[in-house]
Amino acid sequence: ASRGSTPEGHAVTLAVNILAPYLLTALIARPRRLIYLSSGLHRGGEGPLDDLDWTRRRWDGGRAYAESKLYVVALAFAVARRWSEVLSNAVDPGWVRTRMGGASAPVDIATGAATQSWLAVSADARVTGRYWRRLAEEAPARQAADPAFQDRLLERLAETTGVAV
Repeated sequence: ASRGSTPEGHAVTLAVNILAPYLLTALIARPRRLIYLSSGLHRGGEGPLDDLDWTRRRWDGGRAYAESKLYVVALAFAVARRWSEVLSNAVDPGWVRTRMGGASAPVDIATGAATQSWLAVSADARVTGRYWRRLAEEAPARQAADPAFQDRLLERLAETTGVAV
């Protein structure tokens, strides 16, 4: 697949997977809880922040996806650190049978939605700055948990969008 391009010139993967959640976070009134959808593939996205938009590197769709999902986890954790009154977590719903996931995906919709639903409404889900899969906390990629990486990512996203969180 190609890089694609939004009307603003951004890689479609970047725009959909991280610029949109970042902008929504920056522009909405602070809610009580935020849940960001990521992927276990975020662990394959560790790398530099100097070419978020894949303008200098040769396009690699799989790597771009993994990087964008790493950024989502780092965003969730950065928000958890900066907005102490907001519960902010990242979730891997798994490979879910949807139009995007396809009919051969192993996870049904109810299972795929269970963790984010629990985080959104449960009185027992009073946690923040965590990475979840199948109602259990998991260790995220090292970079996602690094506050310095989170801060550099927020700086790069602010530069890219013109909006700061």
